[in-house]
Order: sequence, then C-alpha cells, then structure tokens
Amino acid sequence: MISGKELLKNYARYIILPDRGAQSANKTQVEEVIFTMILSCSRISKAFGTDQILSEVSFHIEEQEKAAIVGINGAGKSTLLKIIVGEMAADEGEVVLSKGKTLGYLAQHQELSNSRTIYEELKEVKRPIIEMEQQLRALELEMQGASGQDLEQILAVYSRLNHTFELENGYAWKSELIGVLKGLGFTEEEFKKPVSTLSGGQKTRVSLGKLLLSQPDLILLDEPTNHLDMESIAWLESYLSNYNGAVIIVAHDRYFLNRVVTKIVELENGRGEVYLGDYSAYSEKKALIRTAQMKAYLNQQQEIRHQEEVISKLKAFNREKSIKRAESREKMLAKTQILDKPAEINDEMRLSLEPNIISGNDVLTIRNLSKAFGSQTLFSHADIDIKRGERVAVIGSNGTGKTTLLKLINAMLPADTGTITLGTKVHIGYYDQEHHVLHMDKTVFEEVQDAYPNLTNTQVRNILAAFLFTGDDVFKRISDLSGGERGRVSLAKLMLSEANLLILDEPTNHLDITSREILEDALKTYTGTVLYVSHDRYFINQTATRILELTDRTFLNYIGNYDYYLEKKELMNSLYAASGTIKSEVTTSPSPNESEVKLDWKAHKEEQARIRKRQNDLKRVEDEIHLLETRDGEIDSLLSTEEVYTNVERLMDLNNEKKSLQTKLEELYERWEDLAE
Repeated sequence: MISGKELLKNYARYIILPDRGAQSANKTQVEEVIFTMILSCSRISKAFGTDQILSEVSFHIEEQEKAAIVGINGAGKSTLLKIIVGEMAADEGEVVLSKGKTLGYLAQHQELSNSRTIYEELKEVKRPIIEMEQQLRALELEMQGASGQDLEQILAVYSRLNHTFELENGYAWKSELIGVLKGLGFTEEEFKKPVSTLSGGQKTRVSLGKLLLSQPDLILLDEPTNHLDMESIAWLESYLSNYNGAVIIVAHDRYFLNRVVTKIVELENGRGEVYLGDYSAYSEKKALIRTAQMKAYLNQQQEIRHQEEVISKLKAFNREKSIKRAESREKMLAKTQILDKPAEINDEMRLSLEPNIISGNDVLTIRNLSKAFGSQTLFSHADIDIKRGERVAVIGSNGTGKTTLLKLINAMLPADTGTITLGTKVHIGYYDQEHHVLHMDKTVFEEVQDAYPNLTNTQVRNILAAFLFTGDDVFKRISDLSGGERGRVSLAKLMLSEANLLILDEPTNHLDITSREILEDALKTYTGTVLYVSHDRYFINQTATRILELTDRTFLNYIGNYDYYLEKKELMNSLYAASGTIKSEVTTSPSPNESEVKLDWKAHKEEQARIRKRQNDLKRVEDEIHLLETRDGEIDSLLSTEEVYTNVERLMDLNNEKKSLQTKLEELYERWEDLAE
C-alpha cells in the first residue's frame, strides 16, 4: 500500500488525465473558446497500384461534432479512417489532431483472445479510476494515524485527488460500465463469459463498449451497428447524440445516421465533398446538385450540337465570309471547357423483380405455430395471415427466432406444432443472409447458368453485368467472393426466379447505400408479396406496409411502416400485456383501469379494421377508374372511325356515353382523393 507521503511525490500521476485534469481546466476552457477544430484532414490522397482510392480529400471536425463518411463499397471509407488513426500512411496530405486530444477507433473486426470475462475486459478501461479509488481508501487509513503537518499534507492530497475522482465520475463507474454492457445487448448472465469464447460480433460489441467507456475526445467508428439489434442501436444513437466528444462514423444504416450526425463527408470517385445536415438532408442536396449538374451538362451538349450544326451549315454555303464566321465559331468552341457527364444515381446496378404468375389473395396462412430449441421457446401458438401485395417486415431482438420463422416457412426446419399453408399458385423466392442457397464450389457464371439452364451464355452475362459482374469477374468462385458480392449473386438469382412470394433474410446486409436504395425501389414496385427479416430501419420505413414484432414469444401486428411502429409500440405493448392479464383473470371483475384498457384495445382493433376497409375501398375505386378510363379510350378510338362519325345516331350515343363516363370519373377522382387522405 502506498503511503500518503509517497503519494505526494507521485501526485500528478493520479490527477492529470488527458484534457480533463483539474489543473488544466482553465487552459482547456480558453482553448475551447479560441480554437474549436479538433481534427483537420488536408488533401489526403491514397492509391493501391493503379487504383486511385482517395484524391486530395479535405475536411475538418470540430469539438462535439458528429459526422459520417459515406460512399459506395470500395470508395475508401475504411481506408480514410485507417489513415486518420495512423494505421495506414497517406501518399500525400496531412492529418492533424489538436494538441492534447485523445482519439479512439473501432474497426469492423476485432481480435480479443485473453482469458478475462466480458465484465473484466471493460473494467480494465476504468483501471486508472479504480487505482485512484484505492489510493483514496489508502489515504483514509493514513489519516487515522497521522497528526499535525503530516495530516494536513494528506488532507490536501486527499481533497485534490477526491476532486479529480469526482470529475472523472469515479463514484458511478460501476453503474456506467453495467449500463454500457446492457445497452450493447449483453445480459447479466453473459457478463462472466470469457471473451476468448465469443463470436466475432460479440467481440466487436465488447470492443465498442471499451471504446465508449474510455471517452476519448474523438471517436471513429467503422460500421458500429452491424452486430447490434434494434434496441442496442437505439441505445447507441442516444449515447452518441449526447456524447461530449466528437464522433466520425462509417455506416450504411441511414436511419442511424439521421439520428446522430450533423455533417456528411461523401467519398465519390476518389474526391471528398462535405454536406451539412443529416443523411436525408445530404440525400436531398445531392439530388438537387446532380439535377443541376445534369441540366448544365445537357444544356452545354445541346449548345455544342447547335454550334456544330451552324458551323457545318456556314461551311456548306462555301462563301469566304461564311467560312471565316465558321472558323471563328470553331475557335470559340475549342476554348469551351467541356463539362463531365454527372454519374447517374443508381445507374450501375439495375434490379427488376416481377412475378411470372399472380397468386391467390391468401398467400400465407399460419396457425398455432410453435418452435423451441431445448428449453428455449422462441414462439408459441402463433397465427399469421399474409395477403397478396403486402410487404411484411419481421423485427425483434437478436435470438428471438425471426430467421427460424423464415426457415419454417421454407420447410428447412420442422415446426413443433401448427400448420403453414401456402395459397393458390404461390411460388417462393428465398434470399438467405448466410447464402446457403449458393454453391461455394461453383463460379458466379455456373451458379446462375446451372439454376436457369434455358438462358444462353449471353443472357447470363447480361444478367450478371446488371449486378456488376463483368469480364473475368463472372469466373470467380462463390467461395472467394465477399459478403456483398455473394449478396448480389443471390439477388440476381432471385430476380430470375419470377417468384410471387419473396422471403428475404437480412437482404441489405453487406450492401452499400446505393445498392440498398436500388433494392428498395425494386420492392416498392414489386406486385407480388414480400416477407422479410431486417434490422435496417430506413429500409423497413421505405418498404414495409406491415410490421410483425416478435416479442415475448408472440407476434404483435402493426399496420404501417417503422415510424408508425415507433409511434404505436408503447401502446401495443401495454395493451398486449394488459390483455394477457385480463385473460388470466377472467373470473374477477375488471377494475376501471382494466375496462379502459379493454376499450383502448377494442378501439385499436376497430381502427385496424377501418384502415383495412379504407384500403379495400381505395382498391375498388382504383379498379373502377381503370375500367372507365379504358372505356373512355375505346370511345375515343371509335369516334375516329368512319363507320361511327358517318352514323349520327351512333355518334350521339357514344358522345352521351362519354359525357356520362366523364361525370362518373370526376366523382370517382374526388372519392379517391378522400380515401387517399
């Protein structure tokens, strides 16, 4: 045990922590007022062989600022992070971290192999605080036997050390540690697990927890949400939004970015561009800029063609004055700075999904479905109905049984109880997040050709080119592909299947934002039925017409997208819990609160029925409008035929019918607008 006198000699070692020590507080405050930039990246360039990944990328990060780096796969996002933290050297440019500031980095993959438990691993981050606490206890013991000047010296050290301990939140380090572990999805039973036995995703969560607890001035996160469930992602959003330091995030989770960041650094074709605002603001600004760039490019191209035509015409006149004027125009045209054609949004990968056969209205009927593994029951007595045209998202915490449900429907696993009935003419297309439906020993070309032998070699190549497999890429073995590349092969096969029920397990995993948007657009225009599992909330918000939340071994139904689910979640959970209580206490008289819950539950069910009725009415009105518009078009065609416009009686009849159709259509248009509201 260190005595009070020994501690006096080593006082600075215990109270000076980076930029948060008691003695440097005034200096830090002055620096914050005068200089707020914490990181500067200036003209960063990096190439691998002949591939120029980054080209003179510049941006800066201010204290407490939350920023995201976005771009397609291969744009150089992770490379830029590694250059910032010093794991990789830039070919050109400079990275400057403000003096005295600390930096923490979470890579996509973590290697932890020691014998410590999860709790002990995170506890190591708090080692300086724990040692400080031990020294405080030691000083307290020293005080008991000290007097006079020695006691005064010990008291002075104790007071200063205790002040620093309080500044570092020393009295709450245990609750802080447990809060981070639980926030990242670890249960108390898992705290004692050795980190060496954890999966890659669990190790990443442990490393993330250590980074958050260390509280550096600047945090760099590379895909932090990949191994988190929705509750943990929501917790991380809140944590980072309120974090006192600065944060740079590389992520494909657009919902997450919208909740956290206020600046976007876009990497495109090696260049960096900075946009202020969240992801949605960036997306809107980017679209406006692309539109303006494309308009300017097209206008210039039109002007160039016009000038070339004028020059050609002047030369054709074959007069000296005309030829001189043509030459003058040619010189002016040669001096024109030609604009590059802007890259089209989503113009690389095209995805078209369309069923070959229309199914019956009842696509999938599940009754009394139960599944357990050993003593762990995933769900029991589940009833699910899915109708044609619905896009149903299944959500829930990790390990609740979402993927298991899809496997049961695909007959890849046996159910414990219950029935799963496919409707008339239902054909399933299955997208497996582990890509077990792919053959690892085949090439990309063989995988598609063997599945669809009627396609010619040219057709197979064209299909694969649409999914960015060109040239010799088509001869790569599936086993050698990245997760994103395997996902694109699975999507190519799915497109060719012409299925009318798509069952997708985490379809956006390993896809960059551009590819996710392509898939979203394809699903929104798909006329078949979709059932999918996803933790991509932005994707769910864009595509889902209904959400099934797997919670407490049952499925709760929400008729709407993810925003609607968030709005109604608390109400539904309370109603579900209350309805369970009511069922188990049917012999007792309901209390006033129980009566209110019953009424709320009934009102909710009635609201769902009203929504379904309105949707059905809307569909009927649309069908009627289509029929009348078709007939109106037929009348227009008839009126232009000689046998009609020469027959006065027939002409009058058709004109009267057309007027009647127009009146009915006006009424239907108004009715449609009312229903659409």
